[in-house]
Amino acid sequence: MTAGRPIPTQDDVLDYFNTLSNWGRWGEDDELGTLNHVTDGVRLAAARAVRHGRSVSCAWEIAVPKEMERSTTACPCAADMPGAEHMPAPGFHNDRRWGFSTERLGYTFHGNTITHVDAPCHIFWDGEMYNGRSHSLVGADTGSAWAAVTAAANGIVTRGILLDIAKVRDVPWLEPGEGVFPDDLEEAERRQGVRVRPGDAVLLRTGHGRVRHESGAAGGFTQAGWHASCLPWLHERQVALIGADTPQDVQPSGYDDVLMPVHAVSLVAMGLWMLDNCDLEACAATAAELGQWDFHLSVAPVRFAGTSGSPVNPIATF
Repeated sequence: MTAGRPIPTQDDVLDYFNTLSNWGRWGEDDELGTLNHVTDGVRLAAARAVRHGRSVSCAWEIAVPKEMERSTTACPCAADMPGAEHMPAPGFHNDRRWGFSTERLGYTFHGNTITHVDAPCHIFWDGEMYNGRSHSLVGADTGSAWAAVTAAANGIVTRGILLDIAKVRDVPWLEPGEGVFPDDLEEAERRQGVRVRPGDAVLLRTGHGRVRHESGAAGGFTQAGWHASCLPWLHERQVALIGADTPQDVQPSGYDDVLMPVHAVSLVAMGLWMLDNCDLEACAATAAELGQWDFHLSVAPVRFAGTSGSPVNPIATF
């Protein structure tokens, strides 16, 4: 849906790094980026969006992969069953009635499977990160010393808006490679009776979550998602956080020299945080049932020092 709005050229998209930049907007030492839009007043307004008291998760379950050696995600479990033969741990009695289970977790959360938040340090452009810091601040041993996920240690609590683009287009899901444009966003607002306000989190439903539930697969690199033309719209509306049921960018992007323009411009120029790979099916079903498309959204990243993001479980409360 692009009526009335020309699709930006590649030069237009490259210029977004300048025209949509938030560098210095909140000070030279700012690492929060668009999360600065989430003021105390925005959080109080988000609390008033709770009108039914119903909460739903917007995340996929992280399960043990069937083929561990081919996966980037591993969640092995070990159990010490009551009565099992074992040597007592130092400082513990040899109590055979007592048992426990424990895990050693290892996973790569970036990609197209795990629900996670991207911090601004996740992407570089011309060797720079958000607010003009050099990529050299990221080290293999120490992680990032700038704009890491710990900048959001106090959590992301704001009003969430679900824009159901598949519903707007009257299809079960958008096909891989289909982009979402500003006219789609505004049509969804009109039909759903909501309007995106400064400090909001905007969650985009393409219907890919339904595909994953029905097929059991996360899909390949070709995907539906935000088109780069949405970036000025998100900047103008002062959106704090965006999410999608895909890894955000429509792929292919349509721009030979900018592989993932939504990721690149959002994280580097705007400091716009992102929620990749949400499961929005329960959220959409609840919103439709209640006739309410805004909600209180809570996202609590794990405080992994120096990391470019974190697996998360976004909670929408209606």
